[in-house]
Amino acid sequence: MQLAHERIISMIRVPVLDKNGKPLMPTKASRARRWLKEGKAKIVHNDLNVFCIQLLVEPSGQKKQPIALGLDPGKKFTGVGVQSAKFTLFMAHLILPFPNVTKKMSGRLILRRARRGRRINRKMAFHKRAHRQKRFDNRKQNKLPPSIRANKELELRITKELVKLFPVTQITYEYVKAKGDKGFSPVMVGQKVMLQWLEKIAPTNKHSGWQTSTLRQQLGLTKDKKNKEKQAPKTHAHDGIALAASNFMQFEKFQTPNTRGHRWVGEVVVTSAPFRVVARPRVFRRQLHFENPVKDVPGHRKRKGGTVTPFGFRSGDLVKAEKGGKAYIGWIGGYTQTIKTKNVSVYDHNWHRLGQFSPSKVQLLKRSTRLCVTS
Repeated sequence: MQLAHERIISMIRVPVLDKNGKPLMPTKASRARRWLKEGKAKIVHNDLNVFCIQLLVEPSGQKKQPIALGLDPGKKFTGVGVQSAKFTLFMAHLILPFPNVTKKMSGRLILRRARRGRRINRKMAFHKRAHRQKRFDNRKQNKLPPSIRANKELELRITKELVKLFPVTQITYEYVKAKGDKGFSPVMVGQKVMLQWLEKIAPTNKHSGWQTSTLRQQLGLTKDKKNKEKQAPKTHAHDGIALAASNFMQFEKFQTPNTRGHRWVGEVVVTSAPFRVVARPRVFRRQLHFENPVKDVPGHRKRKGGTVTPFGFRSGDLVKAEKGGKAYIGWIGGYTQTIKTKNVSVYDHNWHRLGQFSPSKVQLLKRSTRLCVTS
């Protein structure tokens, strides 16, 4: 068992940056440790919490092998994979903000209609009411809905972070296409805009879902179709690896005396790799008040939102908190400040509250990067 564990560790590749911060080919973990011990490199931190080193000396060579990045977009979750011909370099499961943004937009709509209803005196004649005339035709705007834009911007953010770590030469994006009379999927919205954004980073091509499925089976990667919320590589990240691996294999025709069809030709090695679960902190912008007044004090509404606390922390900061002799690692999500109580709320990456802690028992680990990343 120990030999198998050592073999898995040896398969993992460490990202390497040159003196100017440009990505080089990843190296073995043992070699990275040796460079650190000899003073030839230093550890550099990144927003994805991937162990990465930067050389302090000139590299022995600048040759780079092709490295591909695969993106399997979804409505609520997205799979990401980085693959070379011989190694799997990175996998990620993105928790997209679509449901949270949709909920906020629906609440905003309700509040706006309520304000409009209070403002208009319907007892007056229509031409005397407080109707503001439209300043422009606002029904023909060519823009992404906020929920879709939030999804695509998170995928783009992760792509940019990975390009800083690995010398990505190709990006493969799964393109969703509706068939027949099927309903229009939110996944399809914004695909063309996303492809334009990715083209500015690296050469980008697109694959269909059936191509991803056949190649994933060819590579022997499992797929969990029952529970898509499960935060494991087999739910979405394996599709990202299959998309990235498509750059090293070709789907070609074949014909024998008895059969004919298509098959994947080429070779790619799938290995163990760092896996991350990434989400956005669910912070609220500063709002005037909650929707409903406080019951105890009629007409009074509590404070809502904001990213700054009076205790030196900000929403989204990674902290270590202690309570009852137990330590918790999480992200700041809010605070309470009254005459009797002063504490901060700490949440996990799924934005489930771990508890409320005294500010004196909370230690700042990392300032907010607007990402919640966990293994």
